[in-house]
Amino acid sequence: MRDDRPFAGPGPPAAVFFYSRDRRGEHPEQHLAGFAGLMQADAYAGFNRLYEAGRKPGPVIEAACWAHARRKFFDLARINKAPIASEAVQHIDALFAIEREINGLAPPQRVAARSERNQPLIIALEAWLREQLGRVSKNSETGMAIDYSLKRWTELTRFLSDGRLCMTNNAAERELRAVAVGRRNWTFAGSDEGGRRAAALYSLIATAKLNDVDPQAWLADVLGRLPDYPARRIGGLLPWNWSERRAAA
Repeated sequence: MRDDRPFAGPGPPAAVFFYSRDRRGEHPEQHLAGFAGLMQADAYAGFNRLYEAGRKPGPVIEAACWAHARRKFFDLARINKAPIASEAVQHIDALFAIEREINGLAPPQRVAARSERNQPLIIALEAWLREQLGRVSKNSETGMAIDYSLKRWTELTRFLSDGRLCMTNNAAERELRAVAVGRRNWTFAGSDEGGRRAAALYSLIATAKLNDVDPQAWLADVLGRLPDYPARRIGGLLPWNWSERRAAA
C-alpha cells in the first residue's frame, strides 16, 4: 500500500495484492525481493528476514504500528476493565490526537510538530510502561501487552524522525478488509492461479477506488482500449491518469 496524502506527497495512492497459499515467510521475501527501504507493517514473524542487516539489495527498515500495540491494551481495558491498560490507551490516544492535527502537512512540518509535542509524550510513556512492567507479572495479559510495545520501541518511535511515516499501517489494513469480508462469502479461490488472478483484480479495483475512480467504468473503458493501445503509453491508462483524461474530455 502506498499513500502519500498524509504528508502531502506527490505520489498517487495505490495498492497491490499478492497471493500465497500459506503464511510462510518465504512468500513476502519473494514478493519484496527487490525492495529496500522503509516498510510499515504489523509484527508478523514472516517479515523478520527482510529486516536483517546483511540482506540484499539492502535491509528493509521496519516501522511498527501503534494501532496493533494499542489494540492489545484496548481489549484488556474493554473486556477485563484493567486499569493499567485503560491508562495506556489514554496515553496512546493523546499521540493519535496530535497526528490528526498534522495530517496532510509536509514532512518537515510533521517532524517539527512531533519533536515538540509527541516526543515528550513518548518519553513519558516509555518510562511509565517500564514502571508498570515492574509491578505486574510478565506472564500476565497486561505484562505481555506492555512487553509487546517495549520490545518494538525503536520501531514504534521511528515515525518521530521521518515525516513520511504514519503511526499505523491502517491504510493497508483497510484495503485488506475487503478480502477478509469477501472470503466469508466465496471461501475459496479455486486454485493457486485463481488466487493470483484474484490478487491482480483486487489490486486494480482497490487502486481505482483510492483515486476516486469508479472501478467498473474504468475497467470497461480500459479493457475496450487495450487491444489497439500502444504498450509504451500504457501508463496513461492507470487510474490517476485516466481520471485526468476523462476530466479533460
